[in-house]
Amino acid sequence: MNSSRKLRYAMVGGGRDAFIGAVHRKAAALDGQIELVAGALSANPDKARASGRDLFLADDRNHGSWQELLADELKRPAHERIDFVSIVTPNHLHFPVAQAFVDAGFHVVCDKPLVHTSAQALALVAAVQRQGTVFGVTHNYTGYPLVRQMREMVRSGVIGSIRKVIVEYHQGWLATAVEATNNKQAAWRMDPAQSGMAGAMGDIGSHAENLLTTVTGLEIEAICADLSAMGAGRTLDDDANMLLRLKGGGNVVKGVLMASQICVGSENDLRLRVFGTEGTLDWSQEHPSRLVHTPLNEAPRTLTRGGPGLCEAAIRASRLPSGHPEGFIEAFANIYLGVAADIRARLAGLAPDAIAADYPRVEDGARGVRFIEKVLESSRSTQKWTALD
Repeated sequence: MNSSRKLRYAMVGGGRDAFIGAVHRKAAALDGQIELVAGALSANPDKARASGRDLFLADDRNHGSWQELLADELKRPAHERIDFVSIVTPNHLHFPVAQAFVDAGFHVVCDKPLVHTSAQALALVAAVQRQGTVFGVTHNYTGYPLVRQMREMVRSGVIGSIRKVIVEYHQGWLATAVEATNNKQAAWRMDPAQSGMAGAMGDIGSHAENLLTTVTGLEIEAICADLSAMGAGRTLDDDANMLLRLKGGGNVVKGVLMASQICVGSENDLRLRVFGTEGTLDWSQEHPSRLVHTPLNEAPRTLTRGGPGLCEAAIRASRLPSGHPEGFIEAFANIYLGVAADIRARLAGLAPDAIAADYPRVEDGARGVRFIEKVLESSRSTQKWTALD
């Protein structure tokens, strides 16, 4: 790996009053490999520059728009340019910003859901393939060590053939009409022009789909979905429930996916259970350092982060000894580490190490967009099953 310098990145979005931008910056900085050197941190030029000053960006790399940022980077000599851009805007800006930077040859990290439509997603996939660039999507929950352990145990057959998968993601922060109270995060998520075709399904349901698919390696073949807008006056869903049919390894597997933001008392309750012929695995994001494995006809056993019996991917994803809590930021940082490993390998002219360069790709983001479209189609239909072909 090229270790002669830190990787340089720019951020689009994520300025003052934003939530996820600060999380991205903390995650990217955690391992000391990446530094923020430029940005266009808001759609409002004055707010963008003020946000950049908050983060001590140099004046000549603190921009009022992403177009100015891109133009400035292209004018700089190669040895001064950013290595990648991180896009943390509301959803409607993901596609134009990502497309422009990929077309200009820059690596990209983008928040989820990837874009508004499958047409946009396929255009991005094609652009990335054409340019040969790195493109990471921040489905950050796949960065938890015990999620990677769960993936290894499922795919190596520890629990036998999969029969059923249940993934649920419950929050309660939209139980009341907070979007009408100057809550910026709620307002854009409930605005179809910014959020896109889905509400809760796009915001957190996309994480549930990605977690299920990443861990099991199975393809969702068909769905039977029921979406609701329970909050008064909402046009986008705030609650989603669906049955799934999955395929892989010659078996038809049954699944259940739930995603809701109106469940009073729920904070960030993401849980995945995989039931096989020889056992069950159970992991919860609110207790991320424990993975419960229940073998057939045996008592449950608990694997812990940093503890004995873990696979190489889980070991590498941990930073602290067992018993010292790691969590959300560290899992998020593992996605950035994966992107960084891929970029560094390319800079050195080497093939990336598969375990090091472990992160969700643009193809994963595109699959998620297609899934959301099909969920909406299924929910509007009177037909029981909607195929994902």
